[in-house]
This record gives sequence, structure tokens and C-alpha cells, in this order.
Amino acid sequence: MAGQLKPSVCIDAVFEGLSVADAVQAVRNCGIDAFEFWGWWDKDLAGVTGAKQALGMHIASCCTRFISLVDPDRRRDYLTGLEETIAAAESIGCRTIISQVGDFRAGISRDVQHQSLVDGLRAAAPMLEKAKMTLVFEPLNELVDHPGYYLIRSDEAFQIVDEVNSDWVKVVFDIYHQQISEGHVLHNITQNIHRIGHFHAAGNPGRHELTIGELNYQNIFDAIQQTGFDGYVGLEYWPLHDPQAGLKQVAAWF
Repeated sequence: MAGQLKPSVCIDAVFEGLSVADAVQAVRNCGIDAFEFWGWWDKDLAGVTGAKQALGMHIASCCTRFISLVDPDRRRDYLTGLEETIAAAESIGCRTIISQVGDFRAGISRDVQHQSLVDGLRAAAPMLEKAKMTLVFEPLNELVDHPGYYLIRSDEAFQIVDEVNSDWVKVVFDIYHQQISEGHVLHNITQNIHRIGHFHAAGNPGRHELTIGELNYQNIFDAIQQTGFDGYVGLEYWPLHDPQAGLKQVAAWF
């Protein structure tokens, strides 16, 4: 049965430099009713909620604090940050939290860092279950955008989901990043859809509009729909052309 993949716009990227109110209004003007952003700690959360309510919008996701999960000495800080994020997300009606995992630690074996990541997410799981919020952690590419980052490939990310074994911990599959890191995106998505809680999308190369580059996003989105996935794809890119024109073109696909 086809799912209901829904678009969300990352206002920190697509409408970089605009106020939250103006960015959210621009998203609504494009016929899209959901937005997301990175840090909540640099936002006026009352203003975010006001813009959301005034325009009948949804908040698809926000990030937790960027504290390493591959360093066990930072785990207490990570969990404290997550506790703060859960409270902030609750206040704005956001149910999905995005997490980075940190940079590779030189001189420490990959197995040790992998286990630290798993242990940290296992420690986070009860907090997430209590709040009924999903945390999605993100593999990124190291070739173009994030040299030195620990988690590069989706296969390790999916393995981590299985090892954590919580319905509240999944992967955010960034199609742009994974096209660079490994390709084979349709297979990797459709075979692991139950391990994915959120998507991100941008054109490759360049991280611009979805209509620019080598990725056939209409086909990719159709394949995701056919899996029954019921969630959001965050449009997270830096536009080369009129942002609203590009978003209206993508919105028509849904």
C-alpha cells in the first residue's frame, strides 16, 4: 500500500537569512504545510509556535545539540542536551529529533566508537519512549561536506538501529549525502524502510534544487511512497534560483 510521504522545508537552508515568520510564510505560499530547522537554541520558540499556529503548519523536525556520541566521555552531556531538546520540541509540537553523531576519533578503533554510539542511543531510548518522540541519527558524506565525520554509510547506520533495538531510534536518510557516500539509493531505502524515520533531499552535485543534477527525485519519491512510509522528506538545500518557484515545482510531485 502506498504511503503518504510529505514535504517539509528546512528554513535554515532554503530561506537562509529570512526571519522565521517570513520563512514560514514563504513555505506556506508554496503549498507546503510543514517546515523544519536545525538548532532550536538560537530560535525564538514562542515566535516559531506563533508562526506555526497562525498559518496552520506542522514542524517536521529539529536538531538536538551537536555533542559527540562516539566519545563515551561526552555521553552525559549528550543526554543532558537531549533532555533539553525534548522539552523544547514538546513546547513547539515537534515529534522528530535529528541527531549528528560526531567526528571520527583518531587513534580509537572504529569498533570502540561504534559501540559508544550504540550505548549512547540505548541510554537515550527510554527518554524518547517516555516523551513519545523519535530520534533519527544521520549518516553524512565525508567527500564533499563533512570530512572527518564518523558515520558515512547507511549500512552501518541500519546496523546501529538493529543493535539499539528501540522503536524510537531510527535513521534520517539524506538522499544527497548517501548518493555521494555510496549510491544505490533506491535499493538501500526500500530494503531498509522500517529503519528510516525521516528523509532529507537535495540535488547532487551542488546541494541545490532537486530538479538539478543526477538524482531522479520523482522516481525516488514514488519508490518511497510504494513502501508505505508515512512521514516527511525535508527539502534541505541552497537554491540557485527563486526559492519559491523551485519549491512549488517539487510540491506538485506530492
